[in-house]
Amino acid sequence: MTQPHRNKSARLLLALGFSLSCSLSLTLPVLAAPEKPDVKLGFIKLTDMAPLAVALERGYFEDEGLYVQLEAQANWKVLLDRVIDGQLDGAHMLAGQALAASIGIGTRASMQTALVLDLNGNACTVSNATWQQIADKVERNSAGKPVYPVTADALQAALAAKTKQGKKLQFGMVFPVSSHNYELRYWLAAGGVHPGFYAPQNGDNSGQLQADVLLSVTPPPQMPATMEAGTIDGYCVGEPWNQQAVLRDLGVPLVTNYDIHTNLAEKVFGVSQSWAERYPETHFHLVKALIRAGHWLDADNNANRAAAAKLISQPFYVGADEKIIANSMTGVFAYARDDIRETPDFNVFFRYHATYPYYSDAVWYLSQMRRWGQISEAKPDSWYQDIAKQVFQPALYQRAAKALIAEGKLTAADFPDFSVESGYRPLDATRFIDGKQFDATAPNAYLQQFAIGQKD
Repeated sequence: MTQPHRNKSARLLLALGFSLSCSLSLTLPVLAAPEKPDVKLGFIKLTDMAPLAVALERGYFEDEGLYVQLEAQANWKVLLDRVIDGQLDGAHMLAGQALAASIGIGTRASMQTALVLDLNGNACTVSNATWQQIADKVERNSAGKPVYPVTADALQAALAAKTKQGKKLQFGMVFPVSSHNYELRYWLAAGGVHPGFYAPQNGDNSGQLQADVLLSVTPPPQMPATMEAGTIDGYCVGEPWNQQAVLRDLGVPLVTNYDIHTNLAEKVFGVSQSWAERYPETHFHLVKALIRAGHWLDADNNANRAAAAKLISQPFYVGADEKIIANSMTGVFAYARDDIRETPDFNVFFRYHATYPYYSDAVWYLSQMRRWGQISEAKPDSWYQDIAKQVFQPALYQRAAKALIAEGKLTAADFPDFSVESGYRPLDATRFIDGKQFDATAPNAYLQQFAIGQKD
């Protein structure tokens, strides 16, 4: 579904090749106009598509001389295919998807991203039946409420019950190279539960080799209904689909991805490398607009989030109940109808330099592809750095940020110090549920730390 058309006459002088600033200040740079002012962008119906909707509805795209249409896509594969073949100019894309395509996992196509759309934003939820099997093993606080996050070792009773039936627990995740897949695997393995290996060299792309729990792809909007039908026993997904399970009394969230790992890239703005090379100024102006959208979403301690939840609840965006979307978007998260807790960083769109495309985030995703066998052979540390730098493009981001600073729309304090920025987060910037430390400069040593997974 495509959002209603916006007024083309609102394009600014920038679209004609002039600087909007020329009548205001001779010190501002004259920016080249977009080569392709008419742009179509794809998205999946998740709350973290919000920056695209905000950039459109608040006029940030038009400020950049762009006339943008947003179009919902059926699933992540369709979205990627349409970006590759040019039906879409760019998209709300899984961070791992841009990397995986570039190295030939699934589809082979050179992709780029110069902007991260958000950090965090996912959770893992189990069915009521599974919760009933594990609830008495879950630690309680003084009020008798469960202590969150629940670690995966709590699943042992449910695993045993399935074993007696000659079955295994089944969990849904949204795509084989999605953050949800890697987060679910990380959480399970940290609790001693084997999530299974991929073996593409043997033609086995199920990801279920040696698995204690079977993981399979389920489209996000279908997850609550699929779990209600008993096809899956739980899932890992972005919002609003965990909160929908709670408010429909279908299941219980056990852990958020902020608990599994703090502040790693979730979705990115993805384009094909060929498109980026053909339309560099269009790309630049899109990144500028999306940076502003991220800033607005996090401004004043999330003061704009209620308005954002209302905006994206419309059917041509996420199309879910505004109250369900607001649960996570406004800094709270419901684990049960009567158990709503403050989670201010559940969704992060700008703070912690969220929009900056850090190479280290790319290396972490690549390390997980190797850990679970999607990358079938060991690679030297230098390979991880090279792929990260091919796909993640901080130079374009820095150019867009500096233009926004020069225009007075944002300040230097809103961004990393580009004079010293290396593209690698500090070692203590990301905390993991198992206490492991991630050094992106040494991914092979990082993999050696895990009891479950490939070791190099």
